[in-house]
Amino acid sequence: MRVMLFTFLCLLLNNISLAKDIYVSRNGNDTYQGTKEKPFATLKRAQIAVRSIKGAVVVYIRGGTYYLTAPIIFTDKDSREEGAAVSYTAYPGEKVVISGGVPLKLKWENYLNGIKRARVNQNIEFDQLFAGGSQQRMARYPNYNPKIRFFGGYAEDVMSPEKIKQWKNPEGGFIHALHKHEWGGYQYKILGKDDKGGLKLEGGFQNNRQMGMHDKYRFAENIFEELDTVGEWYYNKSDRLLYYYPLNNTDLNNTLIEVPQLKSIFEFRGSASNPVKNISIEGLELKHTLRTFMETKEPLLRSDWTIYRGGAVIMEGAEHCEIKNCLLNTVGGNAVFMSNYNRYNKVSGCQIAYAGASGVCFVGDPKAVRSPVFEYNQFISFNQLDTARGPKTNNYPADCRVENTLMYGLGQVEKQIAGVEISMAMDITVSHNTIYDVPRAGINVSEGTWGGHNIEYNDVFNTVLESGDHGAFNSWGRDRYWHPDYAVMSDIVKRNPELITADVVKTITLHDNRFRCDHGWDIDLDDGSGNYHIYNNVCLNGGLKLREGFYRTVENNIIINNSFHPHVWFNNSGDIFRNNIVTRGYFPIRITDWGKQVDFNLFPDHEALAEAQKAGTDLHSVAGDPEFVNPVNGDYRVEKSSPALQLGFKNFRMDEFGVTSPALKAIAHRVNIPALTEVKERGQQIYEFLGAKIKDLNTLGERSATGMAEETGVLILEVPQSSILYGKILPNDVILKLNELPVRNRKDLLKIQMGLQYKSEANIDLFRNQSMKKIIIPLIN
Repeated sequence: MRVMLFTFLCLLLNNISLAKDIYVSRNGNDTYQGTKEKPFATLKRAQIAVRSIKGAVVVYIRGGTYYLTAPIIFTDKDSREEGAAVSYTAYPGEKVVISGGVPLKLKWENYLNGIKRARVNQNIEFDQLFAGGSQQRMARYPNYNPKIRFFGGYAEDVMSPEKIKQWKNPEGGFIHALHKHEWGGYQYKILGKDDKGGLKLEGGFQNNRQMGMHDKYRFAENIFEELDTVGEWYYNKSDRLLYYYPLNNTDLNNTLIEVPQLKSIFEFRGSASNPVKNISIEGLELKHTLRTFMETKEPLLRSDWTIYRGGAVIMEGAEHCEIKNCLLNTVGGNAVFMSNYNRYNKVSGCQIAYAGASGVCFVGDPKAVRSPVFEYNQFISFNQLDTARGPKTNNYPADCRVENTLMYGLGQVEKQIAGVEISMAMDITVSHNTIYDVPRAGINVSEGTWGGHNIEYNDVFNTVLESGDHGAFNSWGRDRYWHPDYAVMSDIVKRNPELITADVVKTITLHDNRFRCDHGWDIDLDDGSGNYHIYNNVCLNGGLKLREGFYRTVENNIIINNSFHPHVWFNNSGDIFRNNIVTRGYFPIRITDWGKQVDFNLFPDHEALAEAQKAGTDLHSVAGDPEFVNPVNGDYRVEKSSPALQLGFKNFRMDEFGVTSPALKAIAHRVNIPALTEVKERGQQIYEFLGAKIKDLNTLGERSATGMAEETGVLILEVPQSSILYGKILPNDVILKLNELPVRNRKDLLKIQMGLQYKSEANIDLFRNQSMKKIIIPLIN
């Protein structure tokens, strides 16, 4: 008996000593003990084993691909105490892939014109297809061409009766389109044809600024008749037949075919009162998740976004959890999504490549917001506002981080996305990330709730590639006090200035970043973004824009080949722009009050400086050569003799932008450093029309300020009381038609006016406050 007891105790102690390292292998068995010699076969079995172990645990996953039939869900049962964390990690030196897909064994046969066909026996979902590890494209019109900016190819006639007539049964196909103003995009599922031969569509909810799809930038996919080029595929669901057009001489019978089936791979599911704690995922490749664009429906307050609360990794109700050194590879939707209550979680050292939507999202609960509204034009009157400061609950992400992470090729499907998206969150740190090749912003802050974010040392470029009127860094500030009508909002903040920071209770800091945007602004603070401190940033191309908003201090920044774009400021905004180096004159639009201070800046020439001083700013600013140390290689520190230093500018480091780990730095693309140009800005030509001052709308700034979809039409600058248009047309209106004839520029306007010399009045179609208006104007006094 004593011998048996002694043997049992030895076995028990031996198991405990081995238990802190658990092993999983494709060659394992879930009836084994989970040791290195006898590993488990599945992550689920390892998860169950970890629950009964005290102390810190490492789950080593041996090399290979693990196909999940369901996501791994961590609940409060998996929560770990401080000092007793669990890490699910790849075994050193071995590649581990966790797949949300299934591999298919198919018997292929010839079909037509190089297309192959195979019967699928499993009842599975066909949303994407990977052949030999590479993602293939659904049959689409027009065919994909990476050289084309929007969608890799678009066709204006994609919904024409002539084109639809060519499709025998388009049910199950999709229409993808840009927003009419290029503010993100829309997706629609084709339900079939209607009685008139058009398409019956479901969708269009993927954007929170409902203006309809773009007339030109759109394409169709998952249409059998469009299967006509190498790399395309189509699945006939009713016949369970898969059609694929491979490269010549491809041995499909020996090519691995994988099809995603899951929306997520890892889920952390806790709550504020009972969070999941101290779990990390490390060194794994996560891939093969479903596209989720038809579930992108939830509006993010009054931003332009709707969102799907999900991703390859979902965290909700988690604390001190981390995704570390992982590759999130071509996932169908968002890569990592922190939803509602999250604290002290981190994404670090990761690579996020070619995601269908965003990289890392931090999104709180709208019920935590005081007086929330959910569309640009919605507004709650002041007497109904909850005027208390800050959030109502703690159900939002706070004190979380994304750092040292490389993100590129995002937004493969959805276009209203970002590398990092922040909404209804507080104290989020975005540090040392490299983000490029994205259709919209690299980093986006959807509204002021609740501020405190620290955005630092990021390298963000090749942004706004498939959209418009946006920035490499973009923010909106459509908080509870904000109103889309300038006059109404001006009155609100004049009477209730405490509301300005009632939502953005903590200052948002943007420092030591490098931004480049070739289709918008490098830094774009739009629609009331307030309570920002912006310093030590390098803007390489698009300049820096501040629209509406309050309490923004912009200092010690360097703006290359561009300048400062102040748009539509309010009286007593409290804005400060000082100690900056600009290389063009300012580009103000509708500025009557220049805030708290605009001074001590370095201008490129005396003409630009004189223009600013004429407007009442920059009394102590100077013009001259900044004397950059090595601008050809992107070193914009200034020499000791630079006049910028005399104004208060201080040098900051130019070698700390972006990812820090050697492995990520080795594969990251590098930003294109621009050549410094010395082109002086030509004065804008201002003309007269019926006593009003006008000009051609021909700049990105004017397009943004007016909300126009493109740079066309005639912009109204001023309507004095002496003009017969006074009281009918307002500054910032855009004339697009006169007497039903299109007005593209001033020449069109005056030519049409000359043809109306015997008429007493005419119709004008103009664009005002994001909508079209038709008015009647007199042509004679």
